[in-house]
Amino acid sequence: MAVAKVDFFSDVLQLGTAMTVVLPEPAEHRIGADGAERSGPPPVLYLLHGLSDDDGMWLRNTSISRYGEERGLAVVMPQVHRSFYTDLPGEAGRYWTFLSEELPAVVQRFFRVSDRREDTFVAGLSMGGYGALKWALRQPHRFAAAAGLSSVADVRALVEAGEREGLFRTVFGGDPVPDESDLLHLAGRLDAASAPRLFVCCGTEDALVDGNHRLVEALEARGVDLTTDFGPGDHEWGYWDAHIRDVLDWLPLERATAD
Repeated sequence: MAVAKVDFFSDVLQLGTAMTVVLPEPAEHRIGADGAERSGPPPVLYLLHGLSDDDGMWLRNTSISRYGEERGLAVVMPQVHRSFYTDLPGEAGRYWTFLSEELPAVVQRFFRVSDRREDTFVAGLSMGGYGALKWALRQPHRFAAAAGLSSVADVRALVEAGEREGLFRTVFGGDPVPDESDLLHLAGRLDAASAPRLFVCCGTEDALVDGNHRLVEALEARGVDLTTDFGPGDHEWGYWDAHIRDVLDWLPLERATAD
């Protein structure tokens, strides 16, 4: 695999930011690693980080580079700080616009990856699971599949309960969570016929599990193509390393040829 740490300027954020990108690199003489070769540009997974993380955290705490290469999959991991993938009030930063509009264009400009919907996926953990599902529910035409691992699935309930009050005041300006940032509201208006495949998993020992159950109920009511996993696990990297492999196995990837 090839790993690129990309520092670049964002016109949307009006500041320098970063992303870590893993690109499949089939090689005939590398020992102990199996790559997958594709005839065209590789499919791409946007993989989003959690609240306390950065764009390199998935790479440091899992074997995502190896998992991606085995499947001939490019993985793009952007940096969004503690933004909840949301356009923050005032001059704080338009992180939703950065994620959903600018980032895909930057990736296409810098890298040779597929831009077809059937080759484009998004996933994330915790805050990143929230961001991944929000992106897929708000722009379902962009993705063939989306996954949330241990997601902050019911952010409105957390805000109303006074959880992380200072953080959510920064994110939403002290106002109620708007409908376009509420996963349960977005799920309730989702058209199953145009929706991507969805995967929701959360450990039964995770404090966020009840919110994930509520999201699943809302999605099931819409009749979407949904896979769930609520087995044992907590909010930690051992769980996420194991379950990102499940997500990758579940992705509707076209068959690639192994070296």
